[in-house]
Amino acid sequence: MSDNTEFLGKPRTDWVVFGVTAAIMFAIVIWGGLGTDSLSVASSAALDWLLVNTGWGFVLAATGFVVFALFLAFSKYGRIPLGQDGEKPEFRTISWIAMMFSAGMGIGLMFFGVSEPLTHFVSPPPGTVPGGSEEAITTSMATSLFHWTLHPWAIYAVAGLAIAYSSFRRGRSQLISGVFRPLIGKRNAEGPIGKLIDILALFATLFGSAASLGIGTLQISAGMKAAGWIGETSSIILVLIIVVLTICFIASAVSGVAKGIQWLSNINMVLAGVLALFIFVVGPTVFILDLLPTMLGSYMSEFGEMASRAGATGGPDMQSWLASWTIFYWAWWISWTPFVGMFIARISRGRTIRQFVGGVLLVPSVVSLVWFAIFGGASIGLQKGGANVYGDGTAEAQTFSVLENLPLTLITSVLVMILVAIFFVSGADAASVVMGTLSQRGSIEPSRWVVIFWGAATGAVAAIMLVIGTSGGDAEKALDGIQNLTFLGALPFAVVMVLMCVALMKDLRSDEITLREAKGAEVLEQAVIVGSEEHDGEFQLVTTPVDEEETEQAPAGDK
Repeated sequence: MSDNTEFLGKPRTDWVVFGVTAAIMFAIVIWGGLGTDSLSVASSAALDWLLVNTGWGFVLAATGFVVFALFLAFSKYGRIPLGQDGEKPEFRTISWIAMMFSAGMGIGLMFFGVSEPLTHFVSPPPGTVPGGSEEAITTSMATSLFHWTLHPWAIYAVAGLAIAYSSFRRGRSQLISGVFRPLIGKRNAEGPIGKLIDILALFATLFGSAASLGIGTLQISAGMKAAGWIGETSSIILVLIIVVLTICFIASAVSGVAKGIQWLSNINMVLAGVLALFIFVVGPTVFILDLLPTMLGSYMSEFGEMASRAGATGGPDMQSWLASWTIFYWAWWISWTPFVGMFIARISRGRTIRQFVGGVLLVPSVVSLVWFAIFGGASIGLQKGGANVYGDGTAEAQTFSVLENLPLTLITSVLVMILVAIFFVSGADAASVVMGTLSQRGSIEPSRWVVIFWGAATGAVAAIMLVIGTSGGDAEKALDGIQNLTFLGALPFAVVMVLMCVALMKDLRSDEITLREAKGAEVLEQAVIVGSEEHDGEFQLVTTPVDEEETEQAPAGDK
């Protein structure tokens, strides 16, 4: 079944992919250091053009990936394994779910679990319901679920599934370029076209991880400020936080996936569960319980409307809102698919396509439903009760504003900071390994020096951009340039992902299991036709042992 076994053996660095990406990284960092304003203006202008002119493409593609993933799970292709026939999964199911969840959006849920439902409650999407009303509760929760459940995980699932099948079933290198072999051939996949695809993947992973590190750093600093440990946030404090986190995730990354990421992910699941249970018990428990069926029902009933929102209706206000939320999210998830998709593929060997889609698409969506019900419900309940937890709208401070209105504030605030740190460490750990894989021709165990290099590069990019931002007095603005550049990388990757779906379908149609099923159906149909013709429809199909003597005497072509 395997086309080859390129991903085995000693890692060999692809100096074109590694060198070009490193050069681009250094060039952008230098540009940001010497011409901060010009980088910000250029990236913002490009981002505005992208949102206005290609936003519709992101809306269609994101929903298309949901449909495609579900189709594969429920189709005849669902029982095809991501590995050889009879191969067992590498990781236990609970560890598998914990690792992909931490890598996929753990730090995002910590950051937006309170902020997004609260923001949509205070200021709902244009043309929907009045802010702060009872109707705004269901709209805010449905919108949050729309952004954080099926759509993002379907985007990750498509990429992860294509890479896992190509690598573990077909035996190709664990690279995004390897997925395209059925479309462009081995020579092009390993040539300039394939290298360009892998450079874009490496670039998106690096700057996406740097943006995530910046978000985590800002939230940790906000927690330290809320706890009274620091005064106003300074660039020195932010850099120190980054240095500590970077050392931690590099140490975890070089320890290996099984030791580092699995251990951290399992710890984080327990801590996150404890925090969620605490808020559920001491917060507005009945209100949260009432929200669960309400938000699920509103998500399902409003799904079509939310999926079809576009700039063609609603005027400039809707266009601006979509740019800040839905379209931005779809592009953000797509820009992260090289990292999350490759990592999910790395830990999913041995599972069937149906198991993969069920685990990647449905389990995290259920967790997100519960998470937003608890954290979003607690924040909206407090806001309705008169506590201004929304504040000035600063996202990183709102989680701690909620905790200030609940018991054990200091302990829970420290727990949140620990969770954010571990979520980032486990995610950046995975990103460093993936960047090493991209740099070393798809090796699933990249060299330590490559992993360390990209880990340090991630910390350096985030630190430099934060220092640049804080020098102007606005720490939150520090990552705008990097976030814009990461977002811009999503446009070519949206096209790449659509083509990945085409390549995967072409592979699946020629899979051994698919061919065997097709042949079996053909033989059975022929047997029924012959039986109907020769016995007037009164017949039965039976199996008998092979007559070895007759088989040996039969012509070679009939055996």
